[in-house]
Amino acid sequence: MYRFKQSLHFFKPKNSTFINSSRRFSHQSQLENAGPMASRLKTRSVIRFTGPETVKFLQGLVTNDIRRLENPQPEDRTTLTTTNAPFVSVPPVYAALLTPQGRFLYDMFLYRPPRADEKLNRTGSGPGPDSGELELFADVDGSELDELLQTLKKYRLRSKVEIESVADDFSCWQRFGQDLTQKSSEEPDAASLGWGAGFDRSGQSSSQGNICGWLWYRDPRLDCLGFRGIFPSNTTPPLVEADKETNEENYLLWRLEKGVAEGPAEIPKGEAVPLEYNLAGLNGISFDKGCYVGQELIARTHHRGVIRKRLLPLKFVNDSGKEVEQKVAPRSEVIDASSGKKAGTVTTSLGTRGLGLLRLDEAFKGSLTIRGLDDVEVQAIKPEWWPAEWSSDQQEQTSTA
Repeated sequence: MYRFKQSLHFFKPKNSTFINSSRRFSHQSQLENAGPMASRLKTRSVIRFTGPETVKFLQGLVTNDIRRLENPQPEDRTTLTTTNAPFVSVPPVYAALLTPQGRFLYDMFLYRPPRADEKLNRTGSGPGPDSGELELFADVDGSELDELLQTLKKYRLRSKVEIESVADDFSCWQRFGQDLTQKSSEEPDAASLGWGAGFDRSGQSSSQGNICGWLWYRDPRLDCLGFRGIFPSNTTPPLVEADKETNEENYLLWRLEKGVAEGPAEIPKGEAVPLEYNLAGLNGISFDKGCYVGQELIARTHHRGVIRKRLLPLKFVNDSGKEVEQKVAPRSEVIDASSGKKAGTVTTSLGTRGLGLLRLDEAFKGSLTIRGLDDVEVQAIKPEWWPAEWSSDQQEQTSTA
């Protein structure tokens, strides 16, 4: 688990509940009522890829199809023609790098920054010159940065691609909370700008991007996670004000509530099966892109149609149903209290919440506890975003068919 500073700052929006800055959120209702928040993700770093074979190189490595980053679609074009917003904006791609045996190693968010000919120059007189070179950025786990760079360079061989860390130059950010869970490609704050019966396009673009053309994007995993982006470290992203910025720990709690793990600290490196950690449901895996490292196990497991264990959000309570904090550690065993049978393992914990890899046939029986902590009950929660076919009964029917 990461260690976080405890100093928190919360925004008090209209018609919302303000939470004292010295406290960490512990309830979903508190998070949702706290208004839009932004966190600088200090646990993440940024890698830059350049060169004519960048897409070909990554396409053969990662779990998702990234060809769209090289060939923007018509829907990636916008009418916002101002100096700080490009007219070509390609959504980021979430993907993972696996071992040859199909086990998880690293996850990443791949971004395609706007090229000079896809945005107005600083004077607004017209597009800049076409550099002719594709550039991609990857939002990756900071604690594994050096090892990831070594792994990528090992696979590079003679590919015409340059790989470098730009962690000092760029930072990763996340916006989440109230009003940011609705399905939209636009920031609600940006979309609400305007005057009278008209609409101020320039004002909207000013809130979405900056003079470098960097934008907030809807999180490619789930709408309920909000917006994500990479921004120059020497600037504050648009829509992030002092009273809206909060500690990264609250973003972690937000993810735990949604049942979403991120990075090797929460998805065991070299051990985790990506489908058990729900990467397919998080838009992190393409099943028709062709070959990549570790693809055989993923394809075989997917087409078999039965996954008996999955990552689930957990809540820790006592006998009276009151939430208990800081009593459960990662790697604790979750057991059925009546039979003593192991149901799974806690993978991440923070306060009263956590994530656990549990057997689906045991997860929702309502009699789970932690081995060695008889006074702690475990409540497994089925996330709202889960597809119906992920339930144990549906899987059994599929397996029988």
